[in-house]
Amino acid sequence: MHAHKSNPRNIAADFRLSRRSLLKSSLIGSGAAAAGVMLGGVPMALLGVDAPPKYEGPVVETSSGKVRGVIQGGTHIFRGIPYGASTAGSNRFMPPRKPEPWTGVREAFQNGPTAPQLNGPINALILNHTPTAPKGEDCLVINIFTPGVNDGRKRPVMVWLHGGGFASGAGTPLAFDGTDLARSGDVVMVAVNHRLNIFGYLFLADLGSENYADSGNAGLLDVVAVLQWVRDNIAQFGGNPGNVTLFGQSGGGLKISTLLGMPPAKGLFHKAIIESGSALKGISRDAANKTTGLILEKLSLQKDQIDELQKLPVERLLSAIDTRGAAPGTPSLALGPVVDGRSLLRDPFDPVAPEISADVPLIIGSVNTEGTFFTPPDSPLFSLDDAGMRARLVSRYGEATDKLIDLYRKEVPNATPSQIFFLITAFPAAAITQAERKVAQGKAPVYMYLFTWETPVEGGRRFSPHTVELPFVFNNVVEQPEEVGNGPDLQPLANKMSGAWTTFARTGVPAAAGTPKWLPYSVSERPTMIINNEWKLANDPRREARLIISGLPSTNTF
Repeated sequence: MHAHKSNPRNIAADFRLSRRSLLKSSLIGSGAAAAGVMLGGVPMALLGVDAPPKYEGPVVETSSGKVRGVIQGGTHIFRGIPYGASTAGSNRFMPPRKPEPWTGVREAFQNGPTAPQLNGPINALILNHTPTAPKGEDCLVINIFTPGVNDGRKRPVMVWLHGGGFASGAGTPLAFDGTDLARSGDVVMVAVNHRLNIFGYLFLADLGSENYADSGNAGLLDVVAVLQWVRDNIAQFGGNPGNVTLFGQSGGGLKISTLLGMPPAKGLFHKAIIESGSALKGISRDAANKTTGLILEKLSLQKDQIDELQKLPVERLLSAIDTRGAAPGTPSLALGPVVDGRSLLRDPFDPVAPEISADVPLIIGSVNTEGTFFTPPDSPLFSLDDAGMRARLVSRYGEATDKLIDLYRKEVPNATPSQIFFLITAFPAAAITQAERKVAQGKAPVYMYLFTWETPVEGGRRFSPHTVELPFVFNNVVEQPEEVGNGPDLQPLANKMSGAWTTFARTGVPAAAGTPKWLPYSVSERPTMIINNEWKLANDPRREARLIISGLPSTNTF
């Protein structure tokens, strides 16, 4: 620390690592960290300067009261702003309600509660995606990152929906910190927490009073409430409520796919980016009712006792959906958006794209070897021989297996059997179908991509795992070496990808310096942006594999 005091330039050089350390330990945004946070963009504690008795950060007035944020590296940051009331007790399974207003100035320095969820496995690649804030039912909160407040500017607004399917995750982990994206792209970014799993998607409409009519889609109605909050408040944070883009990856993409078909969300967003999460169908009432029956049975409740669900402890409800270690043949639980005929009238993209969002431009894409993210490092899938590869592929692709292997061998002659396996099983069939159905409407463009950059981190293996594009999208590659490593090629790619995403949010057309013109998708040419250190627009990449796989039952959701 003495060197820092004597040489301020060292502080600037080390600042990004200092910020990353604070973020990873969940200190940034806490009252302690924010009490004297910034002097010229550098934490006062690092300068050896005593903090003032109260941090006088930026203050913005919202419809519920005033909030005070911090300034970090030129970005104004507000954490844990409530957009809805607590969902505990009598509010459990109900549509979101307005937050209780407050007087004075609320300190928006720390992340709000994470939605209740089961703890998942942690490995090096998902460490930065792991929620760190305490869990609780008072989880309807957002974080906002903006270059300026109360300035009359009308910046594009980008609302981030996190992954984790409909079961887990949060908008607050290090991976989704919007400090750099907001500053570099001159956008306002909003990261969302909302209800998940049993709390967000337990379908009770056919068992109880009208009170429970919306329970099967409560989690996505939370997102609708966020979009309403953005409409009413984001101008004070320097954003344009008339130019809102939803973007999300994995489960976030599934949520966006569904919101595109939800009448309550119509008109609240104007563009969308779906990364590795194309959903074509929702959950039927029949499947949802079967899941509800299984859960009630596990909780020893009858169908006329559903009011008791609002009184049970959170942990007991979570235990009712915990199928880890269950015996083979145990029925699976379907907890996700329900085609209830109310907030979701039909399957979102089946058999056609939803008419209510026909005018919303889309970016849709995936990464090259999605499945490596979900595969344990010691899995035999990483050491397949030819016979093992073929046996596993035959179980999924039948007689088409040999032809698919030959096609990928020609494309990647030096690929190992494991690489061929992961390439084939990651073919983005659902993404292509979603794009085709959107294009058929002829009312708004779709831009397709395939992210092929390979991380050097995953045990020395060269793969493009699920989530690997996110450090580039958020323009925070320096802070995520566990996912993308280190090297001079990282920042140029981050500049291009974050630039394309923010330009799309601004104009509806993705573009960035140093990249070729990105043409809209069509069923005749099928232009697809191949994203790597160098970008290339390719017409109908892997055409023969597409023709084979399109004739088979769906094997993935990417």
